[in-house]
Amino acid sequence: MMAPRLQELKRVLRPSGSIFLHCDPTASHYLKLLMDAVFGPKHFRNEIIWQRTNAKGLAFTRFASNHDVLLWSTKEDACTWHPQYSPHDPEYVRKFYRYVEPETGRRYRLADLTNPNKNRPNLTYEFLGVTRVWRWTQDRMKEAYKKGLIIQSRQGAVPVLKRYLDEQEGNPVGDIWTDILPVQAQAAERLGYPTQKPLALLERIVDACSNPGDVVLDPFCGCGTTIDAAQKLGRRWIGIDVTHLAINLIRHRLKDTYGDDIAKTYEVVGEPTSVPDAGVLAEQDPYQFQWWALGLVGARPADPKKGADRGIDGRLYFHDDPSSGATKQIIFSVKAGKISVAHVRDLCHVLDRENAEIGVLISMHAPTQPMRAEAASAGFYSSPWGKHPRVQLLTVGDLLRGVRVDMPPATGVNVTFRKARKHGKGGNDQLTLRETDEEYGFNQETEFESD
Repeated sequence: MMAPRLQELKRVLRPSGSIFLHCDPTASHYLKLLMDAVFGPKHFRNEIIWQRTNAKGLAFTRFASNHDVLLWSTKEDACTWHPQYSPHDPEYVRKFYRYVEPETGRRYRLADLTNPNKNRPNLTYEFLGVTRVWRWTQDRMKEAYKKGLIIQSRQGAVPVLKRYLDEQEGNPVGDIWTDILPVQAQAAERLGYPTQKPLALLERIVDACSNPGDVVLDPFCGCGTTIDAAQKLGRRWIGIDVTHLAINLIRHRLKDTYGDDIAKTYEVVGEPTSVPDAGVLAEQDPYQFQWWALGLVGARPADPKKGADRGIDGRLYFHDDPSSGATKQIIFSVKAGKISVAHVRDLCHVLDRENAEIGVLISMHAPTQPMRAEAASAGFYSSPWGKHPRVQLLTVGDLLRGVRVDMPPATGVNVTFRKARKHGKGGNDQLTLRETDEEYGFNQETEFESD
């Protein structure tokens, strides 16, 4: 499966580009051979070990497995590269950057200005009454002194340099990454996608191997972590996924993170745009058709796994009573084939069984008059915004024309999807790589297998 895809990724990758392939240790050695075969051994840059969790669980027959592997190769010898740095260890900062500038609050240390090479006549001179072999020229020393960067504790003492902590780059990041936590169960960025990667992981990769304005391609984009990282760091992006479930989730993620206007900046290619297109999808893959239809109304599939659905294909949750805070639900049944009044009766039974407020039947074909009559007999659900039919019949054609479920307004009350964390204006409030989950969601340069 991977060999032809890697060949195609090499074809679209620019000469200065990089490719990162994320896998686990059971496959990394096979994929490394494939990467070398496609990109050449000399273009292999790193095998990065990402410690995704502490060593836990049973280890009776082997050491506990707690890491994933990222294989990094480039197309040519020269590639875009920006070194990455991790913050200094707090104990190191406490020990070596002991001084704090009262006026600014900046932390600094005192550094030696003398030259270790004592045979430098051109750098031997008197400065502040002290003659030494200095590191800098006399003009540079005077300029630094005027800026307050050189201090002398007392007359006759050897002048020293103030080296500020916030001007130091930190520790260079190596090929073993232990400072990025996985997306844990209670993480603020968790969206419920089973293979979701932490945003900090993709931010580090995108930042290291691309420039603002470059294109980032993720051919297995899942819930869109790479897309989010690229958008946040000012890159253009392309994401590919075979499931409409993932595409729907990415739409919500981008909207929650960057606001409604983000939808104007991208397009989705490959989705049905007409009733005949939807019919083709329904015939080729009924489950993809079901997930696509649910995406049109903002509903979450009841169970992404194939199997018995007990008459429920999707759910949509909302709040409309601030006094109680109770979560209420709309259940959906999606039918690609012929429909009859029996389907409406079944939906009414499921509605009562689940104690849901509204039920919606989405179909390819228009409902008959008996079906409409059966739906009307179910009555109405009352909310502060008025009355809403308890059973509603919508066709794919209706949805493509913009018709939506008659329900309380979505703004502020729709809680169907776990919301991604909103970025500040312009997407510049980048999370630090050390921020923990508990404290808070054709490549110019970089391509990945990620989510």
